[in-house]
Amino acid sequence: MTRLLGKDLTFSERFLAHLLSRNISLEENVVYQILNSNEKRLARVLLLLANFGKKGRPKNVIPKISFEALAQMVGTTISRVSFFMKKFRKLGFIDYNGELTINNSLLNVVLHDQFIVANDLLPVIPSPTQIPRRRVKLRDA
Repeated sequence: MTRLLGKDLTFSERFLAHLLSRNISLEENVVYQILNSNEKRLARVLLLLANFGKKGRPKNVIPKISFEALAQMVGTTISRVSFFMKKFRKLGFIDYNGELTINNSLLNVVLHDQFIVANDLLPVIPSPTQIPRRRVKLRDA
């Protein structure tokens, strides 16, 4: 390999380009792992498996993959992957009945951080009139 790298300039350039692209991809994965939720990381993995963002047309149907493999890729538990997959299916982002189909709507949701479901509980923020106020005694100076 060393001899070939020194001898063939085009091969060495392609090999170096490949190594650099792999390094960039690994760095992106680490940053994404640190900064994003399990739900968003799972959505990203599903989109990557369907070749979204790569040259050519993305695949709607991706090869069979276990929840265990997805959990390892995302960095979470199988139960969390199962929970999010059910949520994605309920929202119409994916379909899985023997084969996993990724819908384009998942890409739009990931790009715009819109993972809210109508049934999700939103925090209730009291109005200013409902917030109890403390009385403060002023001292005479």
